[in-house]
Amino acid sequence: MDNLVIDFYELTMGQGYFNNNTHETQACFDLFFRKCPDSASFALGNGVQKCLEYLKNFHFTDEDIEYLRSQKIFSEEYLYYLRTIKFTGDVYAVPDGTVVLPNEPAITIVAPLIQAQLVETALLVMFNHSSLITSKTSRIVRSAKGRAVMEFGTRRAQGSEAAVEGAVDAYVGGAVGTACTLAGKLYGVPVLGTMAHSFVQSFDSEYDAFKAYALSFPDNATLLVDTYDTLRSGVPNAIKVAKEVLEPMGKTLAGIRIDSGDLAYLTKKAREMLDEAGLNGAKICVSNSLDENVISNLLSQGAPIDTFGVGENLITAKSNPVFGGVYKLVAIEKNGELVPKIKISDNIEKVTNPGFKDIVRLYDENGKIISDMLTLFGEPLPTMPIKLKDPNAVWRYKIVKNYTAKHIREKMMENGTIIYDLKTVEERRANVQRQLDTLWDENKRLLNAQTFTLNLSPALQEVKNKLLEQHRSEKEKKYIETFDLDSFENWD
Repeated sequence: MDNLVIDFYELTMGQGYFNNNTHETQACFDLFFRKCPDSASFALGNGVQKCLEYLKNFHFTDEDIEYLRSQKIFSEEYLYYLRTIKFTGDVYAVPDGTVVLPNEPAITIVAPLIQAQLVETALLVMFNHSSLITSKTSRIVRSAKGRAVMEFGTRRAQGSEAAVEGAVDAYVGGAVGTACTLAGKLYGVPVLGTMAHSFVQSFDSEYDAFKAYALSFPDNATLLVDTYDTLRSGVPNAIKVAKEVLEPMGKTLAGIRIDSGDLAYLTKKAREMLDEAGLNGAKICVSNSLDENVISNLLSQGAPIDTFGVGENLITAKSNPVFGGVYKLVAIEKNGELVPKIKISDNIEKVTNPGFKDIVRLYDENGKIISDMLTLFGEPLPTMPIKLKDPNAVWRYKIVKNYTAKHIREKMMENGTIIYDLKTVEERRANVQRQLDTLWDENKRLLNAQTFTLNLSPALQEVKNKLLEQHRSEKEKKYIETFDLDSFENWD
């Protein structure tokens, strides 16, 4: 990622920190999101390893500094400082593919204030996009109920980088492969694809096109049958090629693909025709603006579909295309200690959880997630039994007597050096499946999913309450000091 993928206000704040001599003060920032896409009960955190690589290489080039100088608002002393800056902080984060809940810090940065501030935008870009596509893919894959889902969205992505990175994130999320060739070259993602309508149109007849393709790829002949007329022309010609071209070679038809029309009706009829021809092993693939809802509807209608090619609705997460990750200061150094800070808002959902924190996940005897709890960093794991309160509805609580508690984040960077064992694409993909296995089916429903409550430990809740009360007291004091009693009549 380019060094200047930085919102300009981060640079102007940096000048302010520098002028105030607070730029080297240790600070703690949390990266989290407030709401799951598509009204889901969880998301899959991804992009952490990209963030680590970015932080490891964070710097400004001479060309970057010259550009900033041309803006004529930064001091030469500050620009010289930026030219030599490196990231020297610590990073605590969940491994890629981890189930994450709203308002819990998937990534925490502890670093000199200016460093932590300048990396904000890049971290959000990488984590937001990867988590969005991986979470969306997982929903689509779950809707397919064990059938293969292929990522077909390269040409619909928001730019070439989104196409390549999105293809990898989709594979991590459960897709079996991608149409994006560069994702295969760079990351080893399986690449898939057969033909487009233009291939069929370029021949004198549909039969000639199918024959040519079958001769070129006899071991994997999947034919696109909807160029002219799916049931009257496409499927019959596919069967004819299977009988006249492939079977004499000792081969069989791998499958057909349908890219338009009433996919439920067409696949049922096509399946009947293929089976009557003895091509029971030929698979049926469908594409054409699919998403998890369309796939669920097709399967509920009994459509005999074996694989799905999903494009624009996956690679852009079209139904909910923004993963609302935010990056907030939660603590700053004072007298050698990290002092908790809180952001207070008229919107309750925007009030932050202060302090340097851990995430503790509670599992039941079946290994399923009960709840997550935010604790102060270094706070001991909770002991049984535990009383879990809903922080947004304090009268609601439950007592859990039998559980296993684990920290779900790891220290991944120390003093600017990666200390985490980076995972391969296949390992991250496998972690997604392990994580999904910790959820009940009710949590994974596409509609009206059972949600989780994010709890705060009593110690963290006390810190938060004190900061809220302190802010309220200061606000009331200021109000009383400026209140002019003489301007009001005596109502008595």
